[in-house]
Amino acid sequence: MMKKKITSLFLALVLAAAMTGCSSPDNNSSPSSQASSSAENSSVSSAVSSTPGAPAEDSSQPSPESAASGEKIRVAALKGPTAMGLVKLMDDNDHSEAPQYDFSIYASPDEITPKLVQGELDLAAVPANLASVLYNKTEGKIQVLAVNTLGVLYIVESGDSVNTVEDLRGRTIFASGKGSTPEYALNYMLSQNGIDPEKDVSIEWRSEHSECVAALASTENAVAMLPQPFATTALTKNENIRIALDMTKEWENLAQDNGSPTTLITGVAVARTDFVQQNPEAVKKFLEEYSSSVTYVTEQNDAAAELVGNYDIVTAEVAKKALPQCNITFLSGSDMKDKLSSYLSVLFEQNPQAVGGKLPADDFYYAG
Repeated sequence: MMKKKITSLFLALVLAAAMTGCSSPDNNSSPSSQASSSAENSSVSSAVSSTPGAPAEDSSQPSPESAASGEKIRVAALKGPTAMGLVKLMDDNDHSEAPQYDFSIYASPDEITPKLVQGELDLAAVPANLASVLYNKTEGKIQVLAVNTLGVLYIVESGDSVNTVEDLRGRTIFASGKGSTPEYALNYMLSQNGIDPEKDVSIEWRSEHSECVAALASTENAVAMLPQPFATTALTKNENIRIALDMTKEWENLAQDNGSPTTLITGVAVARTDFVQQNPEAVKKFLEEYSSSVTYVTEQNDAAAELVGNYDIVTAEVAKKALPQCNITFLSGSDMKDKLSSYLSVLFEQNPQAVGGKLPADDFYYAG
């Protein structure tokens, strides 16, 4: 057991040196379980160092096999669209006489990463490129189960001066999520449109989306890149802010011009490979229930918005407006592999370290 824990900690520390996660607004706990209390964007390294029981000799930490012995399956999601797609399943679980899952909602991927690598979580919804990084850094010990969120990034401005990507030239862009999907998506969109991200624009990275909105309001001639549902939140608080560009559409326009079927992918559901191998029926059931939850969320907007509000992800009012633009989806099997592998290839061409140094092998993709 001590050897296993030393190995897990080593893998987490290796990841800390190679990955900087994306940021998120303040964290809130779900009714079903208590999430991390940290609401600040932290590096993976600091998340690992602050994880209770990190020393190998602490025998109180759960082993990777703990969920296979009849305990609840431990599932984590990020505060945003990845958690929004799960709310029906979370609600059903909370009202079940025999709950099968222990859900947690976190503010940042940095809080999820060490827990997943060390075996304190079984399943998680994480940024798509982080899944690839984890797979590579743990030598195949993380597997992707499904794509759960397509592009959710939007360029917003206070005014009406940005109507094309070219209009961003010479502007200051406030954004959060450096080192993760937002940074790679923004660089790709700019560079493919002939705009040098380092010379032709000024990108100011912030730790939280709320800081981007504040900077947008106080800086002349500035724009911001915000994900849903936070873009909608900004619009409801400031009537002068509008959505200027849908980055998913811009990405797909570029892909079509290049003859590629790729699309912008934000989030995926992953699991520890050993958990999948030890619990094939539980994984299959989870994916079926997850798919049903996504269908409910995408088809029952008002009811789903109420659940999103109940779990303190965003208010029901904001969720009702934001859900149609959150691109919540459920892609598994060959559809998942085709879309995700194409997307990761685009990131790899831009920066190999964005996917962990190399493209994942076929065993990265869960086949069912």
